Amino acid sequence: MQTKVKRISLGVCLFVFLFVVIGGGLHLSSGGAFLAAATGTPLLIHVLHRLRTGGSGEPSPPSPSRTGISGNRVAEVQADDPGAFDGEDVVGR
Repeated sequence: MQTKVKRISLGVCLFVFLFVVIGGGLHLSSGGAFLAAATGTPLLIHVLHRLRTGGSGEPSPPSPSRTGISGNRVAEVQADDPGAFDGEDVVGR
């Protein structure tokens, strides 16, 4: 219960902060400042939560060790092929 109250109070403080900063900085009317703070607060909370957890919200691709695919595969180029190295740099990944 205490953590829920803490989260709600931090959200209210963030709303008031955005209301004052955005409203004063952009010289908005009170309605415009309220709308900006009301839409910016959930967005900012979402972004900060993602940064804190380090999650992108999307499942990560499987690692090469799980799929059996080598992560250091390099395309093979035959040296006797005419023009195999013309104008291109061969860089290992």
